[in-house]
Amino acid sequence: NVMVLPEGGSAGSSIGPLTLADDVLPGHKIARRAIALGDAVVKYGRAIGEATRNILPGEWVHEHNVKTRLGRDLNLPAWEPQDLPETFAGAGAGEARYFMGYPRRSGRPGVRNDLWIIPTVGCVNGQIRWEAGTFGKPDWIDAVKVLEHPCGCSQLGSDLEMTGAILAGLARNPNAAGVLLVGLGCENLTLDSLKEAIIAEGGVEDLRSVQLQSAHEGALTEALSELAEGAVRERVKCPAKDLTVGVKCGGSDGFSGLSANPLTGRFADWLVAQGGTALATEIPEMFGAEEVIVSRIREKSVYDAFIAMDQWFRDYYVRHGQPIYENPSPGNRAGGITTLEEKSLGAVEKTGSGNVTSILLYWESSRGSGVQILFAPGNDLVSCTALAGGGAQVILFTTGRGTPFGSVVPTLKISTNRALFEKHRSWIDFNAGTLLEGETWEEATSRLVDAVLRTASGEPAAHERKKIGEIAIFKDGVIL
Repeated sequence: NVMVLPEGGSAGSSIGPLTLADDVLPGHKIARRAIALGDAVVKYGRAIGEATRNILPGEWVHEHNVKTRLGRDLNLPAWEPQDLPETFAGAGAGEARYFMGYPRRSGRPGVRNDLWIIPTVGCVNGQIRWEAGTFGKPDWIDAVKVLEHPCGCSQLGSDLEMTGAILAGLARNPNAAGVLLVGLGCENLTLDSLKEAIIAEGGVEDLRSVQLQSAHEGALTEALSELAEGAVRERVKCPAKDLTVGVKCGGSDGFSGLSANPLTGRFADWLVAQGGTALATEIPEMFGAEEVIVSRIREKSVYDAFIAMDQWFRDYYVRHGQPIYENPSPGNRAGGITTLEEKSLGAVEKTGSGNVTSILLYWESSRGSGVQILFAPGNDLVSCTALAGGGAQVILFTTGRGTPFGSVVPTLKISTNRALFEKHRSWIDFNAGTLLEGETWEEATSRLVDAVLRTASGEPAAHERKKIGEIAIFKDGVIL
């Protein structure tokens, strides 16, 4: 009972049979027909909230006349077995596609040949950054990256566990040709415990460690040289099924659920049909859209794990005295998104239509193929770090507001509209706004597939050209 205006409009102007009662910005909604007080406001075929007063046809529909229906508890029908196929035969089930990647002993190729330096504690960040800056990397190493963070010391309980777990997950990312762990020597997260966590799970290509308080001068540079010498030096042909691609949205607008997110979902369908993995997170940005996810779950154990994860985040908000619907952000609202349900229903479009095969904890790596959902909040840096820790070699990051952000793995920014793409060409890698201008879904999907495979084969993303790449770690506890 609402429609989005791509170009906006002025009060008194006509949109088909409707006369606009208000000035409406691009990407914002108007009522297609009368909506009574208390009735559901429907977009994407589902309720995105309810009317807080009577709304007439042609009226602007936003926060002034709509409110969320979300509450603390997740109310879904009882589990019923879903009649879903075991394998997904989407648009990519035909011709196999390939990229040029770096072979790894784990069997998962890297799309970059980086050396990653992972501090166990934030107080060594500056020293590592300085020493890494003096290291002359050989040509076969793409980049030397310091995964700076402020954690690892004065943390207790689950916070300390999560810090160690996500750093161990990052160490296993196949984009790292070698990993150097650097500790100080007096921190809570000990170098030995982090090494043990990494080795226990396996998957790291080559691992070295330096404890600065006991190491000799130059030990860090020597370790980097050893890692570089042992790294593979040539790309080889790899099937697309070897890709794990993270999907993420940030700074959404009214077009996100109409262009960039569903296009990313079509890419996810293509990748899963190839035998690859689409990795999704942002659990609080699934609130109000859970039925879309559970309709694609075959196994009760996966259903139960998803419900438990969703409810954990709802309780997390309440435990900290915050309403669960404290989202969308100011930028989202300015872009035309009214409620969290509306944002969520658009956001889950990124996951495509394939079966949800696994629910992963924050520190778990992706396994098998299909659509997999990983524990993490919606924050851009935290969730992208979780995706990289879960094994994503590439991240597709949709945005309607724009961001120069980049993770430690190639992070392709996909704009929802042409105006954003043209305004920030140095930020944005791909324009999905062409879908609003008449490009077909098949054409746009083909362009995006080609862009991802080029990136996986070595073409730098916009943030990589600027040497931008960051991590952030989720915390929910006490710092001493």
